[in-house]
Amino acid sequence: MTPLEIKGAAAGVITSVLVLAATFTGGAAGFVLVHNHPCGDPRPSPADIELTERILKGARILALTFLDHVIVGRKIGQQPGYFSFQEAGLL
Repeated sequence: MTPLEIKGAAAGVITSVLVLAATFTGGAAGFVLVHNHPCGDPRPSPADIELTERILKGARILALTFLDHVIVGRKIGQQPGYFSFQEAGLL
């Protein structure tokens, strides 16, 4: 697996077009999107859910396999310190 840098990520601006363009031009057949929530709460925001849905639609059109979207945070109670869209049945 080779990490791909997504331009704009440093500024906190990620779009489905940026993710899919980096994946497609990088020659990947599949990909996992991983990011953190600086607040530490790994639960997906409405924007995370919307972005995931848009990336999934685009990936299907481009015949790319969107394996998972993982949000990293801190462990909260019995919740692990991450959220996986795949594990939650959202991919």
